[in-house]
Amino acid sequence: MENYIVSARKYRPQTFESVVGQQALTATLQNAIRQNHLAHAYLFCGPRGVGKTTCARIFAKTINCLNPQNGYDACNECESCKAFNEQRSFNIHELDAASNNSVDDIRSLIDQVRIPPQIGKYSVYIIDEVHMLSAGAFNALLKTLEEPPSYAIFILATTEKHKVLPTILSRCQVYDFNRITVPDTIAYLQKVAANEGITVGEEALNVVAQKADGGMRDALSIFDQLMAFCGSTITYERTIEVLNVLNTDYYFSLVDKALAHDVPGVLMLLNDVLNHGFDAGHFVTGMAQHLRDVLVSKDPQTVTLLETSEAIRTRYAEQAKRCHPIWLFQALDILNTCDINYRTARNKRLTVELALVKLCQLGMAQNIPMQASQVSQPKQPSAPSQPSAPVQPAPTANAPKEPVIPSIPKMPKISLGLGKKKEESPAPAPTSPSTPTPQEESNRPFTADQLRDAWVGLAAIHTDEPRLKQLIESYIPRLIDEQTAEIQMPNPWQMDQMRKAMPQLARQLREALHNNLLHVQLVQAEYTQEQMAFTAEEKYKVMVEQNPALAQLKERLNLQID
Repeated sequence: MENYIVSARKYRPQTFESVVGQQALTATLQNAIRQNHLAHAYLFCGPRGVGKTTCARIFAKTINCLNPQNGYDACNECESCKAFNEQRSFNIHELDAASNNSVDDIRSLIDQVRIPPQIGKYSVYIIDEVHMLSAGAFNALLKTLEEPPSYAIFILATTEKHKVLPTILSRCQVYDFNRITVPDTIAYLQKVAANEGITVGEEALNVVAQKADGGMRDALSIFDQLMAFCGSTITYERTIEVLNVLNTDYYFSLVDKALAHDVPGVLMLLNDVLNHGFDAGHFVTGMAQHLRDVLVSKDPQTVTLLETSEAIRTRYAEQAKRCHPIWLFQALDILNTCDINYRTARNKRLTVELALVKLCQLGMAQNIPMQASQVSQPKQPSAPSQPSAPVQPAPTANAPKEPVIPSIPKMPKISLGLGKKKEESPAPAPTSPSTPTPQEESNRPFTADQLRDAWVGLAAIHTDEPRLKQLIESYIPRLIDEQTAEIQMPNPWQMDQMRKAMPQLARQLREALHNNLLHVQLVQAEYTQEQMAFTAEEKYKVMVEQNPALAQLKERLNLQID
């Protein structure tokens, strides 16, 4: 029985051309070898599994080749290349800094640097996970790293560049490796599958690439896992079963149900997800990511941000045509709020269900345009035919609404200009001439007490938004004249939060007071900070101001202020 070799080792690139997703970096190394412009120290940094150590080995093998091809490719025929391929080369030294991070380990490495190579031109020292070295080990490496022998080349590899000392960085040429994109990962896995005689669909490979998160080593390890489970045929259904990944059909279906205001269907879909053993919090974050992908699919300029296969990309484009941008913005805001509250919620399922119900209520409660064909046409006015049956006025933008669930704050369009001190709520839309509103219903006078009671009553509507509820209870509007109210906000951050919510709050306040001419303006209160007493002399002056007899006591007893 032959020894099994995992795909991550079996298909490790042996040349610069076979390295996936690092074309600019490998081209730079090839040009340096061709022009014989080799630095004495390199630093390869980037995420895990993107080819840092692989490129270091290819680089070490190529510069020691006795008969290089095209000036930058190893021949694989000379004694140096054969020794490297058989893992018996004495020109390449690898050190794992994660387990050899002491000063003694580095000193032992420095002793080896004094020995020149027997075959080839250079002795290459590859230090992996160099950020794990101790401070003393870094200092021991500094001098040798700056002025090594002419035949010594250091290649440092790390996943955490920010932990490497600046003095080390200044002595190295730094190469930043990129995350491997989903299309590049899919293309490489297709080649591996063809070599192994495996039949696999593009959607299954897309799941593998997404799960690998930019690392080719992780992608190959997951691919080995699928081959062990599925055999010679890998399907999308079995892939999500093995990797415990939620089917994307759930997300597409949920958006369709939310657009159709199908609350029971959405709740049953969530129940199905939970019955399959998936966490509700992960479902919320996955749904937010799905809506983000739908949003970037609406514009040709941002569609490049969608990293997925062509088949899934087509489904996103089709669903993006049915979603209005305003709906997507508010849906993302709802899910983001749910994700924040989920961590501290006691009834986590109820928190997610409430967020999904709000998604279904978006287009229905706020008249958000879903499609161009859904925009209602204005109705022609009709005169009443009988005095005993008066025609009820048609609902206008200012008429009170009775939504089943409290409406969600709209995305405000407020200019944030510098030096601006006041923000007025938008003036109400004029009532259509065809649907006149009675004067006593649209412009009813009110008192300051009625204004305060109506404002405090808004806190009961926004109980699911703790921050907004606290702002409503903390800052009460002050009546300036018959149609203007003013709210003073001492804190700039609270001013910004109240400004975002004011369009909706002002509308609800007009409905509660039956006055469509009411304006609510925000004022940035100017306050001065009291000067604190720090020194003993300053503290004494403050105490004397509060109790003048203290000065007489000081004079009688001839006391001194320390």
